[in-house]
Amino acid sequence: MRRVIFNQKGGVGKSTITCNLAAISAVEGKKTLVIDLDIQCNSTQYLLGEKVEDADRTIAHFFKDCLGVALFGGSKEDLSAVIHETPFPNLYIIPAHPDLEALQSRLDARYKIFKLKEALEKLEGFDHIYMDTPPTLNFYSQSALIAAQKCLIPFDCDTFAREALYTLLNAVSEVKADHNQDLEVEGIVVNQYQKQANLPRQLVEELIQEGHAVLEPKISPSVKIRESHSLSKPLVHFAPNHKLTEEFRALYLEINP
Repeated sequence: MRRVIFNQKGGVGKSTITCNLAAISAVEGKKTLVIDLDIQCNSTQYLLGEKVEDADRTIAHFFKDCLGVALFGGSKEDLSAVIHETPFPNLYIIPAHPDLEALQSRLDARYKIFKLKEALEKLEGFDHIYMDTPPTLNFYSQSALIAAQKCLIPFDCDTFAREALYTLLNAVSEVKADHNQDLEVEGIVVNQYQKQANLPRQLVEELIQEGHAVLEPKISPSVKIRESHSLSKPLVHFAPNHKLTEEFRALYLEINP
């Protein structure tokens, strides 16, 4: 199963949701891979504790190979060489690297948009793959949407996020129509949800009334998230019995019945 976590709005918790769902997947015994496609490298730091200095062991190296020509017509575009073990059993990551920014225009110009999908279809041994994306519809987020089977959309409860959501859904529909007919919006993940406040409840109710697939487990705000970021430990390892961890477990079970 290949999932992309995508939103064109920054600060909605893409990396947090990606890494915590992936960590729970690994704890559940699934061999799980995270692919970090964001030059900010947040998922990379969350799972490895640091950015990866060597660009030859990151997703940037894979995309550099996509721009080259292998000798004798062979393919150099192999993801297995850039997969890192994390400190957590069953959990692996392909790190991001700042070199991605400089590569983007060349990849776009040479229409390498299907390369990630082709490489993932050849990659063996993983039960679940989660792709973290930049907060914009660029080459890397489009590559992930084309490579994915399911799309999760983080949503933080404010009016601007709601307006951005409609633009995002149109963008995903366009990618589906043009490049990936199998892509399915699995649901909207409501993040930073304060159930006592009127505006979040109203926004969520309106989204449900409009027919959007709002996932039932909602993620509450908590300082535990920032603490887990600073220690580079997903919640299932940092605070396994915390309410927030239980919310992520419930979300994981909803999308993996």
